[in-house]
Amino acid sequence: MSLDLSASTQPSVTRAECDAALAQVLAAPKDNVPVEMICFRPGYSERSFPDRLELSKELGIVGERWQKDAWLKLPDGRPDPRIQVSILPKRVMDLCWRDRENTIHPGDPFIADLDTSEANLTAGTHLAIGSAVVEVTGFFNTACVKWRDRYGAESLAWLNAPANKTYRLRGLFCRIVEDGEVRLGDLICKLPG
Repeated sequence: MSLDLSASTQPSVTRAECDAALAQVLAAPKDNVPVEMICFRPGYSERSFPDRLELSKELGIVGERWQKDAWLKLPDGRPDPRIQVSILPKRVMDLCWRDRENTIHPGDPFIADLDTSEANLTAGTHLAIGSAVVEVTGFFNTACVKWRDRYGAESLAWLNAPANKTYRLRGLFCRIVEDGEVRLGDLICKLPG
């Protein structure tokens, strides 16, 4: 029996619904998946949905807030490149983001139907996305108080449950290793080595 992960009329997903959906979330494809949604964040709580983004090792996502106001910084004050790009599994987004009319998009630049678990994408894995290449970092995405406020405390607890940590349900953080452009529909592909 397959679960419907699409948005429902319930304000926020319950822990029981999250637990019931876990097997389907983990059954996502492991490689060669298209970018299904692109989100651009020029500032806090600002979102637009272009059909392409430019990625730069130096600038991050060009024009995005990481360069000027990253929430994670290096000791010298520069933005930490480990969080330049995030990829959120589409099945998790569909499960947790219920009220799309009144609740802001999670903000991850790339949404894809991808297994983001450590077993599938270990730290150091290189992913080709469009003409760019990113590297999966070991920095764990715990979500934050904004996730709790927008999508519910029960889904936040599920994302961060110790038993679920290696699944990286909140998605991947990546650093950019080769500049390039990513367009809607471009494939995310694991590179050898």
